[in-house]
Amino acid sequence: MVNDILVQVGRTGALTPVAVLEPVQVGGVTVSRSTLHNMDEIERLGLQIGDTVLIERAGEVIPHVIKVTKEGKHRKAFRMPKECPECGSHIHKSEDEVAYRCVNAACPAKRKESLLHFAGRHAMNIDGLGEKIVDQLVDRKLVEDFADLYALDLEEVAALERMGEKSAQNLLEEIAASKKNSLARLIFALGIRFVGERTGQLLAEQFSSLEELAAASEEQLTEVPEVGPKVAASIAEFFSEAANRELIKKLRKAGVHPTAEKREVKSQKLAGKSFVFTGGLANRSREEAGELVQQHGGKVSGSVSKKTDYVVVGTDPGSKYDKAKGLGVTILSESEFEKLLGLR
Repeated sequence: MVNDILVQVGRTGALTPVAVLEPVQVGGVTVSRSTLHNMDEIERLGLQIGDTVLIERAGEVIPHVIKVTKEGKHRKAFRMPKECPECGSHIHKSEDEVAYRCVNAACPAKRKESLLHFAGRHAMNIDGLGEKIVDQLVDRKLVEDFADLYALDLEEVAALERMGEKSAQNLLEEIAASKKNSLARLIFALGIRFVGERTGQLLAEQFSSLEELAAASEEQLTEVPEVGPKVAASIAEFFSEAANRELIKKLRKAGVHPTAEKREVKSQKLAGKSFVFTGGLANRSREEAGELVQQHGGKVSGSVSKKTDYVVVGTDPGSKYDKAKGLGVTILSESEFEKLLGLR
């Protein structure tokens, strides 16, 4: 019998309902809990608290509810909470997703994952802030959110396992150096859903500061190239959460307040043209090549479509090359790309 349904918050912020069962033996193991995956699954099963259910251990490991075998006499419908059970912040559900999510960037349930993303190479690029260090910082309650990283001192960091004073000093220098990162990196580092590196760069070109971005309406956000309604709604939702606005203030107080670097526009020779890069380039990284395209008025996309004008192919190209051939998109070598830009 299902005695209750609780909600667990995963490391990405997704809320998962879990059935609390009357203990039962399944395959020689006592089972008292079973994941229900999401609200859609509960509705598909027609499950309510008080019902008797049939369960199995999927792969002989994870208990899984198969069906309701008997409706309870005093059964009670389950409803997803409106607030995160871990931090009390707002819960959000996109129309095209089954998962409910906590939008608080500092939610305790996803704190470690958020910190690792924040420190990542393409985000704030804090070398040395890996999983083992983040685990200790959080478990010892030295860090609760991104801003707390900038308040760490040498003594407490040096006291961590496998650190020592020299390693601690290097890490603190990396953290301090990250204050000078670009606005694009900081936007990406916040972990806003659907906002990748490319979108972070586009937003940084449109808004001069994090505060300006936070104040933007969904309508203003959709005016940014390549930002559609779903991404705009996610950004607006993130900054509407009080805990996230407070985090932005803490970051600024800690000295993290970069301004946007406006892209240098050299010409409009590639205006209206869309480029996709695949494979390794010899003379520059794909990111640097993409920057050249944008400096000359063109656009860079991560996927090939009928609207793509050019696919620039380097060594060991992937499936994008095959798709470009199939769609009849113009394919350029690196040297042909350089000639197009007048670099040869």
